[in-house]
Amino acid sequence: MRPANIVTSIADVLAGVAISGYFLHQTNQLQNLVPVVLLCLSTIGLYGGGVVFNDVFDAELDRVERPERPIPSGLITKKEAATLGIVLLAAGIILAFLVSVIAGLLAFCITVSALVYDKLGKHHRLLGPVNMGLCRGLNLLLGISIIPLALQGHWLLAIIPIIYIASITMISRGEVHGGSKATLYTAALLYAIVLTAILNYSFLKGNLLFTLVFVLPFAWMIFKPLLTAIKEPVGRNIGKAVKAGVLALILMNAAWAAAFGALYLAIVIVILLPLSLKLGRLFAVT
Repeated sequence: MRPANIVTSIADVLAGVAISGYFLHQTNQLQNLVPVVLLCLSTIGLYGGGVVFNDVFDAELDRVERPERPIPSGLITKKEAATLGIVLLAAGIILAFLVSVIAGLLAFCITVSALVYDKLGKHHRLLGPVNMGLCRGLNLLLGISIIPLALQGHWLLAIIPIIYIASITMISRGEVHGGSKATLYTAALLYAIVLTAILNYSFLKGNLLFTLVFVLPFAWMIFKPLLTAIKEPVGRNIGKAVKAGVLALILMNAAWAAAFGALYLAIVIVILLPLSLKLGRLFAVT
């Protein structure tokens, strides 16, 4: 289920909640947290189910390239894994529908997008990274959907995580056998576009200073291992760049929250980073 990655998906939803302005229009009543909790639980099911099916569809390939994974190592059967994946995805969709019909439909779209990537998308050089990015973009919209009307004004923001995740997916293609410098340079350019977009929104919202507090460590976390991989594009270095890119999503989401004036929520999101890093040492991230 990639526990460390699941924490980053929770950060996606919380960033979406911040973008929607939900807490700017709510009192501090405990009941107002219920939709937020439901959406966080929903994304746990959706992300967990998606990566479980990734391993289900890759079981035969993993017997050769990653024999240590749960299915090829014999820790769990393919049928058991598929059952777990179905339960997780179904739970994610149901929990989202408890918030609203729009949230439920977005959860269903995330499920379809994830399964298409797991089965088909990953095998396409160009469409694969976009397909994977779409899952994250929809996940951000899942958080924004806590106020359905907010989707009308902010749906275009989903393009940013699509670009970011597409770049990480491009990099990950060289994780086993090494990659090309051209691909890594392209990823660096896409990273720069993402950073520029976040800073632009924060400037327009008048929250540039607060946003820089999160953007600067985000930039350091993603570019440091990427530059190492560019110098020596071997599988080990590329794997580190991919892992850093995935976990740095938490800082990116905190930056989004800060850009939209939800500083307290940005701090809550950042607190998830140590947890994700700890889980990243215990469980596979890529």
